[in-house]
Amino acid sequence: MNLIIVEDEKLSAERLQSLVNQIDPKIEVVGMLSSVSEATEWFRDNSPPDIVLLDIQLSDGTGFDILATMSTLPCIIFTTAYDEYALKAFKYNSIEYLLKPIDKNELATALLKFSQINRPAIYDSAFVKKIENVEKTITGEYKRRFLIKIGEQFKNIEVENIAYIYYQNGSCNICTTDDKRLPIDYSLDQLEEVLNPADFLRVNRQLIVKATAIAEIHTYFNSRLLLMLNPSFNEEVIVSRDRVSTFKSWMDS
Repeated sequence: MNLIIVEDEKLSAERLQSLVNQIDPKIEVVGMLSSVSEATEWFRDNSPPDIVLLDIQLSDGTGFDILATMSTLPCIIFTTAYDEYALKAFKYNSIEYLLKPIDKNELATALLKFSQINRPAIYDSAFVKKIENVEKTITGEYKRRFLIKIGEQFKNIEVENIAYIYYQNGSCNICTTDDKRLPIDYSLDQLEEVLNPADFLRVNRQLIVKATAIAEIHTYFNSRLLLMLNPSFNEEVIVSRDRVSTFKSWMDS
């Protein structure tokens, strides 16, 4: 999916771009336009994007002035500080009207709505799953604890007490914040589905880490990152090259 941001405040535009990247890094922001004249020229010379994040009050007019020049309207998510234009906005192929400051969960829900409108022609299941993860955060559907068998006994481990989970010697293991290592009967792929992505991220094929367990972040050769964990891990923890961008956005969220 490609997306255009029309916003005359630079910091607001950059924040929108960051939020989109956090929701799904595969969404391509193909332009950041700051005025009616600039946007009108861009839309005249380029094919419409899949979706536009459009501010209403711009320095040289309104977002409606831009839309009035277009023969084919893309889907619009209005992003504005003013609520009095909501009724008018929905005349222009709008799928959502978001008030500033833009909330990440509300933006993710709007993008999910767009994906559902256009499914299955544009989006694969992986994209939809990532957007739906944000909804799980809202509804509290992520796991809060794991029941783990230790010998002949069972023990409850609260998710908030997990520092990281790693695959080693043919099995997955939890490392708790007080440095206990316990086996868990899940694969890392399964754990990615049930852990809140706001707190946990798979940094490579071997490790899912919790943000609060990262003590230090260092640059590493070949554009990768080296992590120091607390409690420490018995091997180097390297953020895979293809996950570095996602990792940075996650840590900056």
